[in-house]
Amino acid sequence: MFCLPYNDLNKFKVEVCMSKNIFRTVLVAGLSFLMAGVVFAAPSVKIGALFSVSGPASFLGEPERTTAAMMLEEINKAGGIKGHKLELIVADTQGDATKAVQAVNKLIKDDKVVAIIGPSTTGDSMAVIPVVEKMEIPLVSCAAGIKITDPVKKWVFKTAQNDALAVMKIYKNLQKQKMSKVAILTVSDGFGSSGREQLKLQAKEFDISIISDETYGPKDTDMTVQLTKIRNSDAQAIICWGTNPGPAIVARNAKQLGIKIPLYMSHGVSSKKFIELAGDGAEGIVLPSGKVIVADQLPASDPQKKALLNYVSKYREKYKVEGDHFGGHAYDAVMLIKKAMEEGGFTPVAIRDQLEKIKKFPGIGGTFSYSPQDHAGLTSDAFVLVRIEKGDWKLIK
Repeated sequence: MFCLPYNDLNKFKVEVCMSKNIFRTVLVAGLSFLMAGVVFAAPSVKIGALFSVSGPASFLGEPERTTAAMMLEEINKAGGIKGHKLELIVADTQGDATKAVQAVNKLIKDDKVVAIIGPSTTGDSMAVIPVVEKMEIPLVSCAAGIKITDPVKKWVFKTAQNDALAVMKIYKNLQKQKMSKVAILTVSDGFGSSGREQLKLQAKEFDISIISDETYGPKDTDMTVQLTKIRNSDAQAIICWGTNPGPAIVARNAKQLGIKIPLYMSHGVSSKKFIELAGDGAEGIVLPSGKVIVADQLPASDPQKKALLNYVSKYREKYKVEGDHFGGHAYDAVMLIKKAMEEGGFTPVAIRDQLEKIKKFPGIGGTFSYSPQDHAGLTSDAFVLVRIEKGDWKLIK
């Protein structure tokens, strides 16, 4: 036995005695605790996020926020990156371009982030691009609009599949069904305008005639006027392009009007929230989507299946709901930035340069290969077509 002297505040001498074995155990435990604390002795690395956590596009931003938080927690539990803890600073844009610009300036100037994930929407993304380009901060958008990365912007990348690829998937299916006359109904915002442009641009290539071209406003609550015009046309199918709640209203109105021709939606409604909002009107609707919502229906040979099922499982375990197509965009953004930091470093320049070099990176949205000429990184293989049947997704093979 040996004793350690200890003097308390009353000057009484207390002897704390312990055996050598106990002392050794305490010493090892203490050193282990100190060593554990050294894991993040290096300064944390700040990553900004611009998500529509509230507002009309919250069905996009909320799963993106929760997914990004889950992935950073997982990375930090594993020791971070090169001993650095990652810190996520989330700004809620509320789907408002003005708020997005204010938020991106704060993230860069005040919070000193080295990279930014998001925004959730095409409109917000287009609004912040001039800021990140001027400030030279890499941004990985979670929005789909083709104009985000076409033409290429030096500091801007994206994870969401392009509108052009989604249109291609729909038009190929129409060809297969021997349908050539379509009506399009698009929302008058950044996402809808981008989709409308692609629908018109690719129509000739697929021998498609757009015989009715209607639009609706982001805040419209009834589309029966536009749908009545379409019902009175010779259209063989309707393609609606927008994000919730508009497309759900279109689906309900189409059912109320007794419209029987096929209704296609864009990838902008690829979540269970759409099915919930559309109710019975959702039945039979076809849309292009990332594979995550039908991960369990993919063939075993699909190279993404394992990663997709892993993401779905982890998300369900943590949040008690299903991971979706939109959360997958944030997952990919986090993991692509992580890889860039591992391969390069933590400065904005190093991250940007390494992102551009990424090849064949398996993600949730597809397999990413960036280059100086391509900051979108995906091909048409990133999409599958799904049909809504009995309130759930069915893979169209």
